[in-house]
Amino acid sequence: MRIADMTMNECLALLSEGHVARLACANAGKPYVVPVHYVLAGRRIYSFSMPGMKISWMRDNPQVCIQHDSIKDACNWRSVVVHGLYRELPDNEHAHAEHMKAWELLQRRPNWWEPGSCTPKDQAGGTKPIFYFIEIVNITGRRALEES
Repeated sequence: MRIADMTMNECLALLSEGHVARLACANAGKPYVVPVHYVLAGRRIYSFSMPGMKISWMRDNPQVCIQHDSIKDACNWRSVVVHGLYRELPDNEHAHAEHMKAWELLQRRPNWWEPGSCTPKDQAGGTKPIFYFIEIVNITGRRALEES
């Protein structure tokens, strides 16, 4: 087996095929990694979350990392890492169109609200989901190649 770098187009293609990735953020020198449902559109990765530690940390430090992979077996895998910036999409006049775009893109996927919530419309206390995107700053990928 040989490891090879992926091109930008290969990285974007892998990201567009997927819908669950790991999101990493950090605060006060501590890392935090969680699974998120996402949709790639252009150079933005759209997702959502209920209020909590992840949102609080990303508000404090918008530099985040997303990792997505496709693993068939030990010799047949691809992995992409995105470094990017967290951009929140509040449902207000300024960001309403982008907020709705995120909602529309995500709802095309089955069970898009998992693992972030049981359902966005079914939250106790009226807590609303927070939509956001990760602006891609840098993207790299690697894949395994079987040697012949």
